[in-house]
Amino acid sequence: MSGNVNRKDTASRIIFASQEAIYGAFLDPEALVKWLPPEGMIGHIDEFNAREGGDIRMTLTYVDSSPSTGKTSVDTDVFQGKFLELVQFKRIVQRIEFISENPSYAGAMIMTWSLEPVSKGINLTIVCENVPDGIVQEEHEEGLRSTLAGLAALLE
Repeated sequence: MSGNVNRKDTASRIIFASQEAIYGAFLDPEALVKWLPPEGMIGHIDEFNAREGGDIRMTLTYVDSSPSTGKTSVDTDVFQGKFLELVQFKRIVQRIEFISENPSYAGAMIMTWSLEPVSKGINLTIVCENVPDGIVQEEHEEGLRSTLAGLAALLE
């Protein structure tokens, strides 16, 4: 089973930082591991090559002790991806796949991060296309909002 090609999960937030600072937070693995994991998770960079065609692999681990439903193991989500497009200070496009034996998480999701200047900051919007069917849309969008909150906390 692959992702739903018609489904788009989205989130956006105005971040009170420069386009350069936001874009830079994507290209710095030490910064990325601080803000990308949603609330309740910690991240570890396994592979990172921030260039068009470059790879990224990250392990996200649930920090609470309650039973979790990780995609890769009980308490982890591991994803691998590729940077498809890097438009300096404006857009990052990635292909992301979860490492999982569960076929409901199979398929490559396309994530587009768009930075749009607004009067008092940057409106950062995430659009996820071809989201695997096993990912609950409401939970995914909440995770995306949490990721944006983490970036705001880091930069503002």
